[in-house]
Amino acid sequence: MARMYSRKKGKAGSKKPENPVKPSWLRYSDKELEMLISKLAKEGKTASAIGLTLRDTYGVPSVKTALGKRVGEVLKIHDLGQEIPEDLSSLMKKLVMIKTHREKNHKDMTSLRGFQLTDSKIKRLVKYYKSTGRLPVDWKYDIERVKLLIEQ
Repeated sequence: MARMYSRKKGKAGSKKPENPVKPSWLRYSDKELEMLISKLAKEGKTASAIGLTLRDTYGVPSVKTALGKRVGEVLKIHDLGQEIPEDLSSLMKKLVMIKTHREKNHKDMTSLRGFQLTDSKIKRLVKYYKSTGRLPVDWKYDIERVKLLIEQ
């Protein structure tokens, strides 16, 4: 698949195994993994940070193969998920950082282009999440409101 904002193809990268099987050497049971995930979520970590911590610290290669559920699904079961999806909130943080940079550096046109691309990506994601039901239909995207959400 081609890249969105360049003319490159981008086919390289590592691939996951076709038939994911729970590793026999994994020493954590399903209940222990769910408790670890909920403990890390209560510490304030996001779903991707929890996955990285489980991989690097606890030796869990893939939560989905070990549990049969993704980290986000486990967080939703335990009512620990975020109200705004993680990818959308990280894009909003990026937009706020670019906006503060633009206020200090008016002539930086490269950052203006990055601002425009990030803004349009957020609008597309909001439209998608509204159609799938992950965001309420009456949820509005406004840059000033985003600043308030990110600063909390």
